[in-house]
Amino acid sequence: MAPRLKLILEDGTEYEGVSFGAERAVVGEVVFTTGMSGYVETLTDPSFRGQILVLTYPLAGNYGVPAPRTPGSIDGPYESDQIQIQGLVVQHAIACPSHHAAMRTLGDWLASENLPAVTGIDTRTLTRRLREHGTMRGWLLPADRPVEEGKRVAQGVEMQRELFRLVAPKEPIRLGGGDGPHVLLVDAGAKDNLARSLLKRGARVTRAPWHADLVGLASDVDGVLVGNGPGDPQDLGELVEKVRTLFKRPTLPIFGVCLGHQILGLAAGGDTFKLPYGHRGVNQPVQEIGTRRCFVTSQNHGYAVNDRTLPRDWEPWFVNLNDGTNEGIRARFRPVFSIQFHPEACPGPRDTAFLFDEFLRLCGSAKVGAR
Repeated sequence: MAPRLKLILEDGTEYEGVSFGAERAVVGEVVFTTGMSGYVETLTDPSFRGQILVLTYPLAGNYGVPAPRTPGSIDGPYESDQIQIQGLVVQHAIACPSHHAAMRTLGDWLASENLPAVTGIDTRTLTRRLREHGTMRGWLLPADRPVEEGKRVAQGVEMQRELFRLVAPKEPIRLGGGDGPHVLLVDAGAKDNLARSLLKRGARVTRAPWHADLVGLASDVDGVLVGNGPGDPQDLGELVEKVRTLFKRPTLPIFGVCLGHQILGLAAGGDTFKLPYGHRGVNQPVQEIGTRRCFVTSQNHGYAVNDRTLPRDWEPWFVNLNDGTNEGIRARFRPVFSIQFHPEACPGPRDTAFLFDEFLRLCGSAKVGAR
């Protein structure tokens, strides 16, 4: 008989199913994502670091997992060099995938990286509970282990400082060549597809950890992209101050994505707040203020910018059509802007990829102006 796992929420709710990954006890914030596909990209997204992830789509692993990528590369569809989630909860895991690129099952991949996963959970009921009560802490434990003992030994991630060190590179990395615009990608958990999106448009990229000397590195670039990442942006006060210093260069293009959007909002003098259960999926509708153009976007975040707290030289740019929260801001008199959604997302709609083109156009102008 296959081993069984329990998911226990902090409010005492329990769900039990069959293990199909590693068998160990973990603890983390329980969140859900609504994408019907893209689990390879999702599980390797550093924004999920430390979280137990629930997939709302009932089938998981139906197209398998491709071969591991070459060590040191940033090839897709992977968004980092490892699985980032703390554990996985699905309704029905597929043991016999069907896809020409599938080299292993989802369960085999999870087991190879020592990640616990459980199938057979009523994820619709679980998701409704998270929507009604908000995201909460949870434990994935072997069902045959006493609960209190399991909780004592459950492994988790410290979510204020350790988290951001785990997802960032240890030192700056140079990517690309040629004479294109030089972009500093600030990495506090940035997805690899952010770098790929810049490289395929001819940019050179210096990918630097958030704790590096960003002001010094930015002295030799044409633009700065502050990438996505996990956790509460208010725990990254050091990065906020560095970005605020970069604002002192009035012609430097700065683009924020997801966590980077929240960091720019804080650096501008605004505030952020935690959403009840976040926006996670590939189907979030946003509208551009002014033009009223609507885009269906990919998102993964638990915090949002309160645009009412921004100073007068900043303006809201996009709004979420589901709940009215802010999805983008921009400075009125400088080439600085940010968005809450993911224009680089794949899978997911690609109709916001033009934002990279606009950012690199500004970087190109800065490059010419510096000559």
